[in-house]
Amino acid sequence: MKKSLALFLLLIFNVSLSQQDTTNLKEVIVSTSKLQIPFSKNFRTVTIISSEDIKNSPASNVSDLLQEITGIDVRRRGVGGVQGDLYIRGGGFDQTLFLVDGMKMDDAQTGHHTLNMILPLYLIERIEIIKGPAARIFGQNAFNGAINIVTKEINGETGKLDFKLNEISFGSFDQKNISVSTKVTGENLNTLISYSGNRSDGYRHNTDYKKDNYFIKTTFNTNKNPIDIIASFNENKFGANGFYASPSATEQYEETQVSLIGISSTINSDKLSLNPKFYWRRGQDEYIYIRDNPSVYRNLHKTNKVSAELNGTYYSSSGTTGFGLDLSTVNISSNNLGEHNRTTVSAYIDHTFKLFKEKLVLSPGLSMSYFSDLSFHSFPGIDLGYNLNSNFKLYSNIGKTYRIPTYTDLYYSDRTTIGNENLNPESATSTEYGLKYNTTIFSLTAAIFNRKAKNIIDYVKKNEDDLWEAVNIGSLNTKGFEFDLTYRFGSADNLSKNNFLSFGYTSIKDDNYVSNVNFSRYSLNSLRHQLVAKLNLNYLKNINHSIVYKYSERSDKTNYRVLDTKITYKKGLYLSVNNILDEVYTETNLVPMPGRNFLVGISIGID
Repeated sequence: MKKSLALFLLLIFNVSLSQQDTTNLKEVIVSTSKLQIPFSKNFRTVTIISSEDIKNSPASNVSDLLQEITGIDVRRRGVGGVQGDLYIRGGGFDQTLFLVDGMKMDDAQTGHHTLNMILPLYLIERIEIIKGPAARIFGQNAFNGAINIVTKEINGETGKLDFKLNEISFGSFDQKNISVSTKVTGENLNTLISYSGNRSDGYRHNTDYKKDNYFIKTTFNTNKNPIDIIASFNENKFGANGFYASPSATEQYEETQVSLIGISSTINSDKLSLNPKFYWRRGQDEYIYIRDNPSVYRNLHKTNKVSAELNGTYYSSSGTTGFGLDLSTVNISSNNLGEHNRTTVSAYIDHTFKLFKEKLVLSPGLSMSYFSDLSFHSFPGIDLGYNLNSNFKLYSNIGKTYRIPTYTDLYYSDRTTIGNENLNPESATSTEYGLKYNTTIFSLTAAIFNRKAKNIIDYVKKNEDDLWEAVNIGSLNTKGFEFDLTYRFGSADNLSKNNFLSFGYTSIKDDNYVSNVNFSRYSLNSLRHQLVAKLNLNYLKNINHSIVYKYSERSDKTNYRVLDTKITYKKGLYLSVNNILDEVYTETNLVPMPGRNFLVGISIGID
């Protein structure tokens, strides 16, 4: 396999160098340092999933879509985006920050709820993925990276009221999905209202689900400094056969709700740009051990987070300065975890120097956070980049990262698991070295990363019959390598139509310095090898065909291969088939994933 891989890379690279770089790909602006930086000028490992990528993918939800990205491990329980845990580069699900339009969706109860606020795919303009230390940028919880969903802008003919059936589909396990929206565009006010519903009887006993999303986005003052207001409500009811506790717990049931209301604006002048935000996130989680007999065991948790942010960018002759202040309060009310609250104040400053005719780019920065129930912490870091030419650049970064325990880590208790009020926060020093090469035809990103972490929190036990207990298991040194390459083919004026072949690979090795631990629930079962290959083809200008192959091998040597495909006709009617090879596999907690399954429907979108 290694020889074939090397030959494949050499062939693709040689072909790319023989082609003329006559045009540039469409530029995307990302906010990886809360500065508006063009994608081509960013010196971090950043991946962009565009609306076109989303449309062509066999994935039907964000969880499935993220599995197509190298270095990301989404360990799903069930299908349809019902429940899953998000990991980046071998880290834990509590160590990744998830955002919607820059608003942080972290849940103080547990990182299991990170993906509860995922939006329907047709509402998403793009997804920005930052791998590596991001605490300097976003504060705690961005331990291994951050993922930001950017919602669609509201465009259309002025004065027009537009009703649309966005999508309707049917599939295996009696899947039924529908989404509708209405859009109003005016001289200085645009509004989008959307509903999405998903239903399924489940692929095995007690895995049925019912999901609903209600979404409103309004933009005021569209001609000058726009003001965006977003309101979203997700409700998810599902059978959780073996999802938690143990595989023998076949009658578990869960209902989750997530609400988000946010307002943001952008105020620009010649040298200064300000981006204020204010938002409220509410989460509710009801867990029942025996679905038809709630009195046996039932948990109900309610969390609230209110946050006010001000981020700014100042442009001067000495470079670009980013700064910001974030004040947030969180509280939880739970019959198991108790009543708790926390206030957090965070501030950051970041400056970008461009030296030697902008060949060398240097970006030092510092983030500081105060936690009312813990203490003060700081997260310094620095990015370094060098432009060899307009297509080729080298980069490196180093940063401190940090994660405080969740309320589940601290206070949870049931018949199989117990928390620990004496837990220490996790911390790490992360480094990365990489290169980027990008032309119209060929792009390559490669990086070596290293994370030295201590006080890692996990649930462990010495003997199989013991309780799972939350402890600081010791130190964990994670080393890895990853690369992504894409080759676009076709005529010069046909490259934008997504004829491409892409290939990504991640290798991760954990050196554990843990004593007296025989069983680990999370930390000792990360990805060891991950391979993602994608082929996208356009036929006769009316048919798009996407094929995605995924291979995963974990630290315990278990491995599996999954092949998915999607055929779309005239940008609407589609057939999607997942797990074509009918692979028997699990991603977490011994929950078997479904065999070959399909989805057929029509997708129009909101544009």
